[in-house]
Amino acid sequence: MSGFTTNARTATVAMRTLFDPTPLQRNDHLSAHYEADIWLKREDLSPVRSYKIRGALNAMRKVVDHQDVFVCASAGNHAQGVAFVCRHFGVNGVIFMPVTTPQQKVNKTRIFGGENIEIRLIGDYFDDTLASAQSYCADVGAHFLAPFDDVDVIEGQASVAVEMLEQLGSAPDMVVLPVGGGGLSSGIKSYLSEQAPDTALRYVEPEGGASLTAAIAASKPVTLNKVDSFVDGAAVARIGKENFKVLKDIPAESILLAPEDRICTTMVEMLNVEGIVLEPAGALSVDALPSLENQVKGKTIVCVTSGGNFDFERLPEVKERAQRYLGLKKYFVLRLPQRPGALKDFLSILGPDDNIARFEYLKKSARNFGSVLIGIETSDANNFATLFGKMEDAGFTYSDITNDETVAEFII
Repeated sequence: MSGFTTNARTATVAMRTLFDPTPLQRNDHLSAHYEADIWLKREDLSPVRSYKIRGALNAMRKVVDHQDVFVCASAGNHAQGVAFVCRHFGVNGVIFMPVTTPQQKVNKTRIFGGENIEIRLIGDYFDDTLASAQSYCADVGAHFLAPFDDVDVIEGQASVAVEMLEQLGSAPDMVVLPVGGGGLSSGIKSYLSEQAPDTALRYVEPEGGASLTAAIAASKPVTLNKVDSFVDGAAVARIGKENFKVLKDIPAESILLAPEDRICTTMVEMLNVEGIVLEPAGALSVDALPSLENQVKGKTIVCVTSGGNFDFERLPEVKERAQRYLGLKKYFVLRLPQRPGALKDFLSILGPDDNIARFEYLKKSARNFGSVLIGIETSDANNFATLFGKMEDAGFTYSDITNDETVAEFII
C-alpha cells in the first residue's frame, strides 16, 4: 500500500469526527435514460453541501496543534469548509471571497464559522482574491489553506474515492469528475489508480474555464486570459501545480467541456425531475452524460455531484439560459409599423403555444416605424421556424438577437 493510499484512508477516518460518509445513490431516472447503472456520489449532502470540508479538515488537523490562525481564499465552498473546521477546532480564520460570490454562500460561511471567522470580500475573480489572501497571510504570519493546490488538501479530497469504493462494494466501470482547480480530480485519480486501476476516468470542466484542457495542451499549467464566472465553484483560471503533477498524463480526449447554458438545463432537470438542488459546478458530472452516451451504456458509472450551494435568486437566470440553450426561448427586435392594427396583425400570427415573455418599445427608428424588443417562449423549438416564416410572409422585418452576446448584454 502506497503512502498516498494510507494517507487518504487516514483522512477518511478523520472525517468521521465531523460527518458520516456522504450517500452513494443509484439514480433510476438517469440509469433508465442512458441504459446504464448510474450512481451519484452526493457531496452536495455533506454538512457544508460540498466536498470541500474534506480537504480543509485534512490540512488543518495536521497543523492545528501549533497554529491558531488560518487564512483561505474561496469562491464559496472551500470557505464554508474552512469556516466549519475552524469552529470545530476552535481556531480563528480569515476568509477572502470574491465580491461576485453568491450571497447565499457568504451567509452560510458566516453561519458555519460563527465568531471564529472574519470574511473579507475582495476581487471580482478568484485569482485576484487568492493574491490578496496570500499577501495578507504573509504579512501576519498565518497558515494559508489552499483550496486545491496542496498535497494535504488532495489527500482529503481523495476520501471521496475511499468511501465510494466501500459503498459500492466493487470498482465502477467509470467515474465522472468535475474539474476546477484540480483538488478533487487529482485526489480521486491518485487513489483509484492504485485501488481500481481498471476504472475509466472522465474529467468535466466548464467551457468558460477550461484550465485543465489548456494545461494538457501546453504540457504545463497556464493562466487563461478570460474566465466565465457563472460556474463559480469551478471557474479557475489556472489549474494547481500540485494537481497538474497528478493529471499531466491524462489523455486530452478524456476531458469534456460543458457549455454554461447546457449546465443550466441539467440543473433544471435535476431539480424538476429528481428534486436535487445542484450548483453549476455540482452539475458538471451529470451534464457530461449526453457526451458519454455511447461509452456508458450497460456499465456502472459514478458521477460525483460536488456541490449544492445554489442561491435560488439565480434560478430565473438559470431557467432563462436553459430555455435559450434548448431553443425554447428567443429574443428579437421587430420593426413595427406605427399604424393602427399593426400590433394586432403581429399577435395574430403567433401559434397556440407561443407566449410573449417580454415586450418593450425601444425607440422610433423613423416617423412611421418603431423598434420593439420581443421575447417569445414556446413548447417546441420547431415552432420558431413556423413563426418566423409567418412573420416574413406578413412583411415584418426583424433581427434575432438571442445569441448575439454583445447586443443581448445591453438590452435583454
